Amino acid sequence: MCGIVGYIGKREAYPIIIKGLKRLEYRGYDSAGIALLNGDLKIMKKKGKVSDLEASITGESLDSTLGIGHTRWATHGEPNDVNAHPHTSSDGKLAIIHNGIIENYQSLKTELEQKGHKFKSETDSEVIIHLVEEIKKSNNCSLEEAVRLSLQEIVGAYAICILSSDEDKQLIAARKGSPLVIGVGDGEFFIASDATPIIEYTNNVVYLDDYEIAIIKNGKLTLKSIEDVAKTPFVHTLEMELESIEKGGFEHFMLKEIHEQPKSIRDCLRGRLIPKDNHLFLNGMSQYMNKFLNTDRLIFIACGTSWHAALVAEYLFEDIARISVEVEYASEFRYRNPVIRENDVVIPISQSGETADTLAAIELAKSKGATIFGVCNVVGSSIARASHAGAFIHAGPEIGVASTKAFTGQVTVLAMMALILGLKKGTLSESRYRELLFELDTIPDKIQKILENAEPIKRIASTFQSAKNFLYLGRGYNFPVALEGALKLKEISYIHAEGYPAAEMKHGPIALIDEDMPVVFISTKDATYDKIISNIQEVKARKGKVIAIVTEGDKDIQNMSEYTVQIPKTEDCFIPLLSVIPLQLLSYYIAIYRGCNVDQPRNLAKSVTVE
Repeated sequence: MCGIVGYIGKREAYPIIIKGLKRLEYRGYDSAGIALLNGDLKIMKKKGKVSDLEASITGESLDSTLGIGHTRWATHGEPNDVNAHPHTSSDGKLAIIHNGIIENYQSLKTELEQKGHKFKSETDSEVIIHLVEEIKKSNNCSLEEAVRLSLQEIVGAYAICILSSDEDKQLIAARKGSPLVIGVGDGEFFIASDATPIIEYTNNVVYLDDYEIAIIKNGKLTLKSIEDVAKTPFVHTLEMELESIEKGGFEHFMLKEIHEQPKSIRDCLRGRLIPKDNHLFLNGMSQYMNKFLNTDRLIFIACGTSWHAALVAEYLFEDIARISVEVEYASEFRYRNPVIRENDVVIPISQSGETADTLAAIELAKSKGATIFGVCNVVGSSIARASHAGAFIHAGPEIGVASTKAFTGQVTVLAMMALILGLKKGTLSESRYRELLFELDTIPDKIQKILENAEPIKRIASTFQSAKNFLYLGRGYNFPVALEGALKLKEISYIHAEGYPAAEMKHGPIALIDEDMPVVFISTKDATYDKIISNIQEVKARKGKVIAIVTEGDKDIQNMSEYTVQIPKTEDCFIPLLSVIPLQLLSYYIAIYRGCNVDQPRNLAKSVTVE
């Protein structure tokens, strides 16, 4: 979950690294640090954000064409200057930055302390560089060999970059379970946790695989396995544009990404959906259609917002394709000895494609012979490469920690998959299929209409900015949306919020309702409409404040609610793509009124690459 940047080449390293850290700050912002090499190692690190580090660097000589930088999300050791990366060896000649968790760090640390090593920090990361130092000295070997042997002793996840003052034209990187990408330029190389710091300089990248070590020396890149087997680097071409990782005139990335959803969904549909030709096609799915048609069940595995998208998928696939669905938290799935059969299709969902628990769940499912169909956003990500096939959501980079456009992109892909499978299985008639294709094509314009009428949402946010609790209720397709709305509010405004199926309110949460409790009903005109009206009446009878998301023209619920937000009418199966938009905006504006940092909420990082 930390951010890593490295540079080796002909340019000044510091400006590249500091800019890269700012672009990676969504991965962690507890502390930041830089190591520059120009004869001696110069280490600069600071608790707080990258701007705090930048402000602390005054009067320093920063001349160097080789350096590494890090922005931290704390695991072992509290955020402070000492625990910030980079960490150095005892002799001060080696420096490391690390993303991940070293599970056996305590036993390694004890052993190293017995050999005379003195540790400065509370981190697990510092152990790695001391281990490299010890092995290099005791074996009288090269830095490359010392790193390779050290990694064979380490248990856990890591993405690392290492410098040595003894070798001023060399940078070594390696990964296992944490992402690392190498940008390839003209006699220069850029290393980062993801492509956002790289795209300004080159669109040619090499994605490191697990247990691979990259040695960049004298202007050349060499890849080896941890067993010292040479590997051939495969250079990918990035399709990302620099403008996509800038704010584009918006105050925050989150607001920009909310407003990008009409475009991101069109991009997701482009080339796949042509309603007038009755055409809907997902190439990855077509390659494994027999698996989808012959499986008894689909197993969705995900975390956070992606898990809510998976819950929507449960409704979609059971409703449209009449196939059994199980939705699993990846973090629980891998530890409970699940029953996995060879004809199961397992569908991991992840924005980043790097979620550690989801990756581990994939490996478990693959070991049992299941087919893996990944749904993620980042081309070249670990989940994309670990899957047998899959579909990208093409939402573009999502920088805001609270996921918005990735959720609607995921639901869009999942809806397309359900429609294709429903037609193939015969559970969806050709005429109904055609109707749904035309309706899906209208969704971006309907989202745009919601975004253009945000004033009522701002007024509601202003009214409830000081609330201590929120309750979100929905039925059917809108139940996962209630969960997602509550999560968004918790993430960025720090207000306690819970999402529930509306009928479950009577089984406990109704005890919380009083005149101080705002209750958000996702109450669109769908198959559960009459039932949701009854639930609203139950809240009204207990003086709860009702905020209702309603279908345009609905006067009944509007008359019984204190506050309403209207959204366009659509088919039940596409309602989550519309009903979630007001909830994203509500959470955003409440957080703004409360003075919260919506792009970098406390304790959170964008990509959860550690367990």
